[in-house]
Amino acid sequence: MKPFDIVIVGGGGAGLYAAMEAMKTNPGLNIAVLSKIYPNRSHTSAAQGGANAALANKAKDDTVEMHIFDTIKGSDYLADQDAVEVLCSEAPKIIRELDNMGTPWSRMDDKTIAQRPFGGAGRPRCCYCADKTGHTILQTLYEQCLRKGVFFFNEYFALELSVDGSRSRGLIAMNIKTGKVEAFPAKTVIFATGGYAKMYWNRSSNAAGNTGDGQAIAYRAGIPLKDMEFVQFHPTGLRKSGLLVTEGARGEGGYLVNAEGERFMKRYAPEKMELGPRDLVSRSLETEILEGRGFDSPAGKYLHLDLRHLGADIIKSRLPQIREMCMYFEGVDPIDEPVPVRPTAHYSMGGIDTDNFGRTIIEGVYAAGECGCVSVHGANRLGGNSLLDILVFGRITGRAAAEEASQFNPSAIPASEVDEKEHELRSFMQPRGHYERYGTLREDLGHTLGANVGIFREASKIKQGIADVESLRERFGHVRVFDTGDVYNTNLLQVLELKNMLDLAETVAEGALVREESRGSHTRTDFPTRDDEKWHKHTIYTYDGGRPKLTYKPVTMGRYELQERTY
Repeated sequence: MKPFDIVIVGGGGAGLYAAMEAMKTNPGLNIAVLSKIYPNRSHTSAAQGGANAALANKAKDDTVEMHIFDTIKGSDYLADQDAVEVLCSEAPKIIRELDNMGTPWSRMDDKTIAQRPFGGAGRPRCCYCADKTGHTILQTLYEQCLRKGVFFFNEYFALELSVDGSRSRGLIAMNIKTGKVEAFPAKTVIFATGGYAKMYWNRSSNAAGNTGDGQAIAYRAGIPLKDMEFVQFHPTGLRKSGLLVTEGARGEGGYLVNAEGERFMKRYAPEKMELGPRDLVSRSLETEILEGRGFDSPAGKYLHLDLRHLGADIIKSRLPQIREMCMYFEGVDPIDEPVPVRPTAHYSMGGIDTDNFGRTIIEGVYAAGECGCVSVHGANRLGGNSLLDILVFGRITGRAAAEEASQFNPSAIPASEVDEKEHELRSFMQPRGHYERYGTLREDLGHTLGANVGIFREASKIKQGIADVESLRERFGHVRVFDTGDVYNTNLLQVLELKNMLDLAETVAEGALVREESRGSHTRTDFPTRDDEKWHKHTIYTYDGGRPKLTYKPVTMGRYELQERTY
């Protein structure tokens, strides 16, 4: 295959914005987007609530500086402050650019872009399209990429980064439609594959495909990961499925209520109430359940999100998708009944370690969006900053790759590498005496992570989680793929995804054990306070003989000094 200038792995918001911006920077580039599903079905479409930007449409006194402070404070002071400044300063430009492309933003009475309050924000600055914001942005970007001539390789599964010393040669991927392993030589590669929170499986809001593929591939290729122990639990997942009920429901005025009929957030965040930062609100829900103030059901204990007082008109106009989900998955119409919710693993603050331009330590390899860690979210992401992250850094990374691609001479990917991957895939299909089924291992992984490396963590439990993950990795060596066909072999695909989740789960658990403090989404009951003297630093993970090796790097400070985080 002819070498590409840029190969982008992932067709969500970060990947599409990177492709669009790269084509805008240099229209003559040969750009390919590889996606394991069709791009307009990427997980960006599940982002409901909106994207933050200090437009000052709703609150006339809002400023970029306020957005910067809220983000740094929300991160529990682990975010790199120079990166946060880039994120928040670029936000108004990004929202207006999307508006000019035709994104159908909800509007206020004066026809300016509507903004709603979100957790941890000092002003209502979350720009939204009803409760389908990610979906509308994704369609807009996909249209622009098609218009600009980006090549799409849909239903391709990335397998390996081909590396020659400190240089990338390109990517090796499997065509899901045919089962054929193919080489994609490229001057530059951008990973934009999303998060890894689906490793919590039956307690996750993520789509089934959010299995950390990009992070795992980069990790095994020698690229460091950063802050993997920080996994955000969203407060309001539906009781049975874990599907997300947007923070916008609380931004519109929804109440959280326990079995005693009490709006319990007054105990935990008396000023912000339901609009405290996500880590705090999730811990509050989990505490209410653990202390016996939750509702019981066969699907587990839960609490209520009450929207009834908002009225039918607001629910139908601003939260139509939420209403539909509640009716379909829970049999509850939020116009008439409270919604049963519980915290659900939602977002990965950690990811591939990059600089502010998306560059990694391997020349020609970049990462953007949730699969990267630039780090703008630190120990806890604010609602409304995830869509913003993929847009801002998708754009920046695409531009950087387009400008720098000419510096790299493409080199061929050896046929032996492709043959080796082909042999590895076939080995999963070989008969063996004792075998394991991937579904059992996947369920066991989700269970041990939820029980031992979840919202509340403690040394003995984390150690049990590490031991369980090690056992699962050993059992994975006996996994057998029973479908020996080539065409749409989803059994093989799921085994490869499980391999990625197991590698990353080990980093999450190891990092959680070592970090002896509580900060943001990482709460140690045996170390309940934040320890800035010892732990105000990023955790770095490198792949060392199949195991994670942990080192550290400083947090970039600047505008704001460390202070207590209260709401």
